[in-house]
Amino acid sequence: MIHVVSAEYAGDYKIKVKFNDSTSGIADFKQKVSTDHRPIIRELQDIELFKNFWIEADTITWSNGVDFAPEFIKSLVRKRKNA
Repeated sequence: MIHVVSAEYAGDYKIKVKFNDSTSGIADFKQKVSTDHRPIIRELQDIELFKNFWIEADTITWSNGVDFAPEFIKSLVRKRKNA
């Protein structure tokens, strides 16, 4: 299973993320938060809310309860090894 092992806000709805398989890069959430019609996801359009996240249960979690599967986050990353 894939797990998020570190995450750091990188500006403009982007998060620098590293996974347990050594894949790392920048996950760009901008399209997701601007096009998803679910109210809980749309709350992440508030950049102050978006940039205040932590790692919990092997993924990125926000205070409003949103979390995404690590596999989804990895699909948003421009893949690089050992970045």
